[in-house]
Amino acid sequence: SENADYRCDDFVVNDTKLGLVQKVREHLQNLENSAFTSDRHRKRKLLENSSLNSKLLKVNGSTTTLCATGLRNLGNTCFMNAILQSLSNIQQFCCYFKELPAVELRNGKTAGRRTYHTRSQGDNNVSLVEEFRKTLCALWQGNQTAFSPESLFYVVWKIMPNFRGYQQQDAHEFMRYLLDHLHLELQGGFNGVPRSVILQENSNLSASNKCCINGASTVVTAIFGGILQNEVNCLICGTESRKFDPFLDLSLDIPSQFRNKRTKNQESGPMCTLRDCLRSFTDLEELDETELYMCHKCKKKQKSTKKFWIQKLPKVLCLHLKRFHWTAYLRNKVDTYVEFPLRGLDMKCYLLEPENSGPESCLYDLVAVVVHHGSGVGSGHYTAYAAHEGRWFHFNDSTVTLTDEETVGKAKAYILFYVERQAKPGAEKL
Repeated sequence: SENADYRCDDFVVNDTKLGLVQKVREHLQNLENSAFTSDRHRKRKLLENSSLNSKLLKVNGSTTTLCATGLRNLGNTCFMNAILQSLSNIQQFCCYFKELPAVELRNGKTAGRRTYHTRSQGDNNVSLVEEFRKTLCALWQGNQTAFSPESLFYVVWKIMPNFRGYQQQDAHEFMRYLLDHLHLELQGGFNGVPRSVILQENSNLSASNKCCINGASTVVTAIFGGILQNEVNCLICGTESRKFDPFLDLSLDIPSQFRNKRTKNQESGPMCTLRDCLRSFTDLEELDETELYMCHKCKKKQKSTKKFWIQKLPKVLCLHLKRFHWTAYLRNKVDTYVEFPLRGLDMKCYLLEPENSGPESCLYDLVAVVVHHGSGVGSGHYTAYAAHEGRWFHFNDSTVTLTDEETVGKAKAYILFYVERQAKPGAEKL
């Protein structure tokens, strides 16, 4: 089922000399995957027989091919697949990697060619950028079969040790690690050519993108990078302290009043909206006793208030809804539905200087949504919805189906990707 629950997910390190535990584990994993896959194949056959989800689609009277490619599940790797499919539909970001030259890493074949330098723990034969590029190139090729991202997963294991094993992982945590490591590796430049020169060659990435996280800007910070202003006020003397924090995504709480589980008989209260979550994130908040602020004027820790403003909006706004919370020894999931707009998300009211922005420069349209199905972070299943050339698709590992806006809007979103709307030249204010 789509709400697959993975219970046997402990990664055993203390194995026997012959690796018997790992062999048993791999056998069990293969059994689980084959059962899961055969069930999917049955469903897929049914879907392929229906006209809506078949590879051949009728659009405006003419037949077109469904060119989306799924990603095989390598053993609880749906967390990675959902993120990869989402990123593959963010055009500016995806195109940058697809247009990079292929890496030649062996036998001195690099003479006269531009190649990547990798910082992956000194292993010159491993490049996250290269495997990420290959994976993106394999998607949207129109191949009937799903692509297996084994090489990319191997590199992930090599350079992100906390993702080793076959247990379910948090998709948001994986996305942050992936973007951070791509950013670090790209800072190495190309065959001695400074990375700034490479960026200048790419007309899509303007010099105005000054947002940097850990050094020089890359395509990661140029696309996802924004800047927050963190404003803290001492409640005793009124001293104001400001600092600017770069961000690649915003993690938003679902306000507590919307978190109560509703029984079927209960009248449904007000619906939680994305605006409620954004307002909760940016509103003035009094810090509690555990977060006392060191006031430089009072020369001691004092009670204070905190407020966030957005000083610079990114090209792609990534919003993470905090659905997993620690309570005592358990990590619970907040299953509340949060209403979100598919187009026209207006971010102007959260800006530090809204008067300096153009009429359409703060409007964002949805491009992808990651959904977590199930009850716990260490179990359940991830899928993604993404828009490609005006049509919405549902990516469920190796299965890709055409869907509609209404279905996307009903999803219990975990991560939302919004793309900045390009203001049309000479467009009048709406």
